[in-house]
Amino acid sequence: MNRPARLAAAVLTASMAVLTTACGSGGGDSSSDPIKGAGSGDGNTSASPSASASQGGVKRPEITLSKEFQADFESWTNSDPKLQAILNDGREELRSKYAAIIEADPESDAVVFYNSDATQATARKWIKQFTDDGDSIVGKVRVFDPQVHISDTGSGVLFYCVDERQASTKNRKTKKIVNTPDKPESLVQYRLRLDKTPQGVWKTTSLRTVPGACS
Repeated sequence: MNRPARLAAAVLTASMAVLTTACGSGGGDSSSDPIKGAGSGDGNTSASPSASASQGGVKRPEITLSKEFQADFESWTNSDPKLQAILNDGREELRSKYAAIIEADPESDAVVFYNSDATQATARKWIKQFTDDGDSIVGKVRVFDPQVHISDTGSGVLFYCVDERQASTKNRKTKKIVNTPDKPESLVQYRLRLDKTPQGVWKTTSLRTVPGACS
């Protein structure tokens, strides 16, 4: 968390062209463009930090974050139930990775649950970079400006921003805390494609992060 470049580099996956033309080919040159046809979350309520839920008959894994770390999801609501379902599973995908870092568990079942085969490897790599250094995460992140729609092919497209400037890493052994730099690169835009499984779970099938795209 104290190294936004680490975060951005580790979450890159292939197949980005299938998201939307608004993604561009890299570097954030078109990062300020809205998603074509996307609707932003409506309402101003922050999402509940509760984790487990049975939606559509599917039992989702329970995800618990430590008291030292908080992820606030702002305006994470949409009046369309289909788009809300994408928001819900996109939120839990991110929370599953935070929880895996805190628990030092790169093989987290929750991460597997919310990621396809295409994104599981990069998710594990990102988590492992923290655990190999003996680091956990503390403080809080603000997750905001969700933009979501369903593409012509039926895939979900979700963009959102993460402000990491109030989050830090904490070494498990030494207890040393390293703060995230207060600079534009610490506001990161996430760009996801999600596909719905036969069981009704919107799994992330491709993910790209663009540091500085939300400043």
